[in-house]
Amino acid sequence: MDIDFAKFLPLSEATYYVLAALEEPMHGYALMQKVESMSQGNVVIGPGTLYGAFGTLEKQGLIEKLSEEERRKTYALTEKGRRVLAEQVRRLAIMLRNGQFVLSTLGKEAAA
Repeated sequence: MDIDFAKFLPLSEATYYVLAALEEPMHGYALMQKVESMSQGNVVIGPGTLYGAFGTLEKQGLIEKLSEEERRKTYALTEKGRRVLAEQVRRLAIMLRNGQFVLSTLGKEAAA
């Protein structure tokens, strides 16, 4: 399966955390709590935002609805979603390495 990653990347911070939280299938309320916990409180997703994201991600084929009981819908990552998430993580790792290098260089200049 070839994926045109340019259609999906870069992911917004909220979308990144939604996909990352779906490492295991879960429903919306649990996902909102997990995103807040994973991001150490830096990303808080409300119900409206989350269900809008679910709709978009489902249309893009990145997640799928596994079940719906009463009003509780359970979602999971698709293979395509896993690959897009993996590519985002690869890109973030490059950014992190470059940022750490720049900061270490700036620290040396400040100490000189």
